[in-house]
Amino acid sequence: MAKPAPGTKIRLLPEDEYTHTPDKAQNYNESMYFNMFDPVRKTGGWFRLGNRPNEGHAEMSVCLYLPDGRVAFMYARPKIANNDEMNAGGLKIEVIEPFKRLRVTYSGRVVVLARPFDMADPARAFKENPVVPCEVELDYEGVSPMFGGETVKEDGSPLDLDPEKSFAKAHYEQHMAARGHFKIGEEVFEVEGFGLRDKSWGPRYWQAIHWYRWLPMNFGRDFGMMISIVTNDEGKERHGGMVLKDGKYDLITKCSIESDWDENWYQTALRAKVETESGATYEVEGKVLSLIPLRNRRKDADGNELNTRITEGMTEYRCNGMVGYGLSEYLDQIVDGKPVGVGH
Repeated sequence: MAKPAPGTKIRLLPEDEYTHTPDKAQNYNESMYFNMFDPVRKTGGWFRLGNRPNEGHAEMSVCLYLPDGRVAFMYARPKIANNDEMNAGGLKIEVIEPFKRLRVTYSGRVVVLARPFDMADPARAFKENPVVPCEVELDYEGVSPMFGGETVKEDGSPLDLDPEKSFAKAHYEQHMAARGHFKIGEEVFEVEGFGLRDKSWGPRYWQAIHWYRWLPMNFGRDFGMMISIVTNDEGKERHGGMVLKDGKYDLITKCSIESDWDENWYQTALRAKVETESGATYEVEGKVLSLIPLRNRRKDADGNELNTRITEGMTEYRCNGMVGYGLSEYLDQIVDGKPVGVGH
């Protein structure tokens, strides 16, 4: 997260872990996201619940990466009447102790994909693959300080935002440890590992971003990173993120990511270079173990179809002789059949 602009500050309070009173923007969104990866079992997953109370529904995603390469996935837009809790579509997020302990549970169904690329055509993927009951129980523990918060004016009053161009007015992240289990059909996977969570609230359109690269990773309890490059449609890049080392965050000031692609323009490997505020430098190599392509579509005010693709790759990372696990999440607007961020 960049330093706040003059006349503003970043605020984060324990009560921000709970839901907020929505503002009037039609596209108000309050979302919580968690991932975790077991370095021994090569298993992991991510979970997102986004409340859109002014639109009367939530967005719920569950994605589980299994050791044999299968991916179990579910997405739904369950109806909600308010923004009172993070609990919709079978996915529930509970705050046990703000900034320290949270719990994620899911009870519902998932489609089990032997060929995760099938999700490029969601209707066909759900039709041609088995849909089975699924339960998830995970207990999360914070292993780092908090990163981010809400940008407000110096006097604490809210900023004036254009909801049409907004991605989120408030955002924070934290590296975590997690343990629990997934049950998919009759298969049970006990998991224990590390991950990252984030929370955001405010007006949101996925199309407010031209492309981004988001690389959350953990090499254990004491070493992790989040590398982020976000680009708007004018080509302006924002580099950010942080390195977790010995219980403290060292903010990233500059980074680069070079990717290898397959014939679908899905990432298969990457190399990242990072510079931090303390003057430290890191080189990271990533190999994608399993990837699922997702999409978000809507029409703009002129009726033009906007197509956003998000590829979610469980990724094995190497840095400073250590091996870690995490995600490579690539968001691109698709123009003429090609992701706009390729080549950058």
